Amino acid sequence: MTDLDAGADPAPPPAPHRGWPVVAIVAIAILVLLVGGAGGAYQGKLAEVQKNDNASFLPGSAESTVAANEAAEFVTVQTIPGFVVFHRDGPLTDQDRASIARAAAVVAGVDGVDATGMTPTQYSADGTTAALYVPLVAKSNGTDVSGDRLADTEQQVMDAAKAAATADLEVLPAGPGGLLVAFIDAFEGLDSTLLLAAVLVVIAILLVVYRSPVLWFFPLLSAGLALGLSSMLVYFLAKADVLTLTGQSQGILMVLVLGAGTDYALLLIARYREELHRYPSRFDAMIRAWRESAPAITASAVTVVLGLLCLGFSELNSNKGLGPVAAIGIGCTYLVMMTFLPVFLALAGRWVFWPQIPRVDRAADLATHGMWGRIAAAVGRRDRPAWIGATALLVILCAVGIGSLNTGGLTSSENFTNTPDAVAGQRIYDEHFDPGTGAPAVIVTNADAVDAVMAAAAATPGVAPGPGSVCLQIDYTKLAQLAKLGAGDGGDARTGCPPDILTVAPIDGRTIVNVTLADAYDSPEAMDTVHRLRDAVHAVPGADALVGGNTAATVDVKAASVRDRNVIIPIVLVVIFVVLALLLRALLAPVILIATVVLSFAATLGVCGFFFAHVFHFAGADPAFPLFAFVFLVALGIDYNIFLMTRVREETHRHGTRSGVLRGLAVTGGVITSAGIVLAATFAVLGVLPLVFLAEVGFAVAFGVLLDTIIVRSVLVPALAHDIGRRIWWPSALSRSGH
Repeated sequence: MTDLDAGADPAPPPAPHRGWPVVAIVAIAILVLLVGGAGGAYQGKLAEVQKNDNASFLPGSAESTVAANEAAEFVTVQTIPGFVVFHRDGPLTDQDRASIARAAAVVAGVDGVDATGMTPTQYSADGTTAALYVPLVAKSNGTDVSGDRLADTEQQVMDAAKAAATADLEVLPAGPGGLLVAFIDAFEGLDSTLLLAAVLVVIAILLVVYRSPVLWFFPLLSAGLALGLSSMLVYFLAKADVLTLTGQSQGILMVLVLGAGTDYALLLIARYREELHRYPSRFDAMIRAWRESAPAITASAVTVVLGLLCLGFSELNSNKGLGPVAAIGIGCTYLVMMTFLPVFLALAGRWVFWPQIPRVDRAADLATHGMWGRIAAAVGRRDRPAWIGATALLVILCAVGIGSLNTGGLTSSENFTNTPDAVAGQRIYDEHFDPGTGAPAVIVTNADAVDAVMAAAAATPGVAPGPGSVCLQIDYTKLAQLAKLGAGDGGDARTGCPPDILTVAPIDGRTIVNVTLADAYDSPEAMDTVHRLRDAVHAVPGADALVGGNTAATVDVKAASVRDRNVIIPIVLVVIFVVLALLLRALLAPVILIATVVLSFAATLGVCGFFFAHVFHFAGADPAFPLFAFVFLVALGIDYNIFLMTRVREETHRHGTRSGVLRGLAVTGGVITSAGIVLAATFAVLGVLPLVFLAEVGFAVAFGVLLDTIIVRSVLVPALAHDIGRRIWWPSALSRSGH
């Protein structure tokens, strides 16, 4: 007799009690249907409350944030620098130059452009390219401009410039403003392309899993209600500035709700189908299925929510925002799947499983039949070679490419999987002009030390050489009052800086210095220069100098990302260990489960390093990538071990540990594998958006979930648990009883 045959299940217990808990679930289900249905309208409104710029990601304590807040006191309008690039392969003609002048005049009148900050058009040395500096208003009188408004302004600028320019002249956006708008535009597919692709993928998989033309509708409708409910909550919280919503967070929210919701539905429906073989009443079967599934699904949801909320320890507002955004999604998904879905299914009846309608057949023992019964038996016969081989495979996968994984960050141009106009324009600009122009480092310093600060900045390697690279900030209001600088008003011939009459007046003894960098503002070289610049000006006695600007904000984001990774990963592991210990009432089993998932995560990073560098040819990965991948892979990966081991524990009480391990694997194998495929497919859909970061996160989670489902949960964990035997439950009473 094999472990799987160690006794058949007894006859079903009496019909479950239908008391007030059932009534409460039905009432909540009705409320969920009403609120979730109404919440669908807020999904399309989430773009209105997104923030996608580096500055909004940073905490108030970051040096670039402090510098930006001080600099804001000197101006009523804060802008994002941008350019319109005019280019042709040959020299610009007189007609081209006249049309560019017309374009400058028209663009200055576009609502949302800071016309006072515009400067005379630059022409390249080879005469083929012109660049018009067009600052976009980002904040006026303390009020932030929405991403949609920025995108509209940029589009109006480009339309006006193209209409005024010579017909065959190439006109493209460039600079931080153009690239930010391109980044915002990349998320336009969230409500259409991404959601449609995810839904179609889920439908296709559910049709294959259920082999029913009807059943797929129930989990998908439930997931839709969960998405509507979570979108409503996130919208109001983001609008009230309780949390920060980014385009990345919104995309992850969608796939997480669809993926996790389908997972929970698969687990509940699988248990419901199992109980329909034992109970003549579909309501009794559902009550029983709900009670048996609830501990695993609840533990799974709690684990993921707590893991995501650990992002609250992040310094980055974007990570802090992602934590509650995703946690709200999981919480709403859990609520819908444990109330609306079971009520809806039970009311519908057995026919939803057509053409394979489950009938009462109490003699059936699902643990000893089918493909997963055979797989479980094979794992039981060769448990030690199985877990050793699986461990070796994961170690090999880790070694394959972990050294190739570059998390040093990406430039703005490298962030896209396609080539938007802003990237093409930026390349042309960098080829023909000083790449650091337009996005200077901004130093806020004490006015009485400004000369020493300017001297230290000018002597810093990486600062653009020549006159005008280090100057006091211009007061554009004064500049606008002058039609143009007359003879003798062109500034100091030695420094190339504007005359004193055009610079900002100190406020509370503080003033601003702009420093032009030699390299593009988002390049690694520019970031190295900011580090050197900070060291230089911090050393000036009595200056209290702070370095901000676009490059400095990126530097601070990278530093915060590394800090967050080092702090949050250990916290997540401790939280998951506590949840598993309470759920399984053991200490050894949680340690083993966490170790296997961490090993799976390391193997996934190795595969990602190989594919990113040698297959997809990405320039690198964002510093936040390891943290995002870890939180989702470990929190979601541990889910499948929870689903497996809670069933194993249930079976252990009746059949002993070793038999319980194999029976648990046999019964849950199909549904957990299906759940893993659904979750992997939904995250893979992130690749439809043209952003490298989301493509990398999508690939990592998709591959990692499949690896965890197929290797870790199907082979490594059950084989190791079977080999260890009852000691896996140490120190609980189960470790001292059974076999």
